[in-house]
Amino acid sequence: MAAPRSSARGGTARGGAKATRIPQISWREPRPAPVVLVSGPEEVCAERAIAGIRDYLRAEDPALEVSDVRADDYAPGTLLSLTSPSLFGEPRLVRVSGVEKCNDAFIQEAVAYLDHPQEGATVILRHTGASVRGKKLLDALRAGSGDGIEIACPTIKRDSDRVDFASGEFAAARRRIAPNALRALVSAFADDLTELASACQQLIRDVDGDISEETVTRYYGGRVEVSAFVVADTAIAGRYGEALIALRHALDSGADPVPMVAAFAMKLRTMARVAGHREPSRSLAQRLGMKDWQVDRARRDLSGWNERSLGLAIQATARADAEVKGAARDPIFALERMVTVIATRAPFGEQA
Repeated sequence: MAAPRSSARGGTARGGAKATRIPQISWREPRPAPVVLVSGPEEVCAERAIAGIRDYLRAEDPALEVSDVRADDYAPGTLLSLTSPSLFGEPRLVRVSGVEKCNDAFIQEAVAYLDHPQEGATVILRHTGASVRGKKLLDALRAGSGDGIEIACPTIKRDSDRVDFASGEFAAARRRIAPNALRALVSAFADDLTELASACQQLIRDVDGDISEETVTRYYGGRVEVSAFVVADTAIAGRYGEALIALRHALDSGADPVPMVAAFAMKLRTMARVAGHREPSRSLAQRLGMKDWQVDRARRDLSGWNERSLGLAIQATARADAEVKGAARDPIFALERMVTVIATRAPFGEQA
């Protein structure tokens, strides 16, 4: 049986540009409230949060009534009708989609509903943030009306955010995945968070025990072999010939030069932040806002590097970044020159 529901009124928001009075809840740990705002553009996280609230309520009472409403095609009276107590008093869950394009009737009735939420009803408002439509409603809810909570689902764009997302998938399932396996998995699905989430869940379902890099390669080897991070890892390790071959395979598979350079830049930035520090990985990671395994991986990557060669690599990457974004006519040559400088750890043209 799930824990009893508690009022959300009086909470303190954390994060976000604008202070709110209602609690901010992680999408990984959703819980019901009379009114729940699921905000932000990341649909994978929003779907998880909404499904989590449904499962929470259904665990409390299997007789839960679930209704779906479109805010852009809202008919007056619908919200009150769906949230009013039924003859047998079953709990009600009303999922409202498209609040960012809601009509005037919905705004008017939803704002009024905040002042008198129905007993035993949970209303989920899904607002992607794609427009300012519904701002009056959101402001009223965030100001503390309706005993609400907010579950923010911001865009997951950065590689480090995708790593954290995937890591959280395995942590939530109480499963262990090797750091190299995690990196390989994230790099294989760098362009699609939905596919990354599905891949994580497939490994969790299908694989017994800890998940190794070999396991990830067995399942998704065709994608892993041509990823930007494989090219970066090979070049940083000093395997020049292999790095050029990996680069060609990646490009032939449709890899975009811009995220390719971004993968190199992310690894080199991490190496530069860690270089020269001798404190334990855990304390350094905490001080730099990193994960323990990221520090350990950067220290392994730094083998054979010095201040001069790392500086050359960073300069080469910065130049390639500008060139693949339009500063040069041949982005492929820009990539090859960057890989050459990094893999040989020498200025371009001075390779033996």
